[in-house]
Amino acid sequence: MKIEPSSVADIDCIFEFYDLAVAYQKTKFHKHWMGFDRKMVLNEITENRQWKIIIDDEVACVFAITFQDESIWKEKNADAAVYFHRIVTHPKFKGQHLVKRIVTWGLAFAKEKKLHYLRMDTWGDNIELIGYYQKCGFDFLGVITPEYKGLPKHYEGITLSLFQIKVEY
Repeated sequence: MKIEPSSVADIDCIFEFYDLAVAYQKTKFHKHWMGFDRKMVLNEITENRQWKIIIDDEVACVFAITFQDESIWKEKNADAAVYFHRIVTHPKFKGQHLVKRIVTWGLAFAKEKKLHYLRMDTWGDNIELIGYYQKCGFDFLGVITPEYKGLPKHYEGITLSLFQIKVEY
């Protein structure tokens, strides 16, 4: 298994994973992603903020990171943190605890970049994911209402559960 930056050649694969995620979300929960802007994802790729997990020469998981997330984290955005978004595991690789592997990778990445937190969010009422992220080592910080400026459409009219892991030096 290896984690590496996605390349422009991965763009169709990334959007295929997003489609798989939406189909899965529709079977598990009453909310789902509503599509993403291709230019946004290409920008993430060129800025080395779109990543993939490779297992046996296959893309098993994709995820995005950012270092700013003011619409969601508000005043806490001033903290030195890496924010994880759109983690999608291909169904073939479910059950391999890839979020835990992302956490291990994220802690090393954060230390290298001198960041203090790993952070993520999910829908405020997604009890199953809230529990799963806690099992992966994230502390549940509570539920907030994000500011919707610049966020994808599925953020409109929702609350979010916030999670973080403090990086220990």
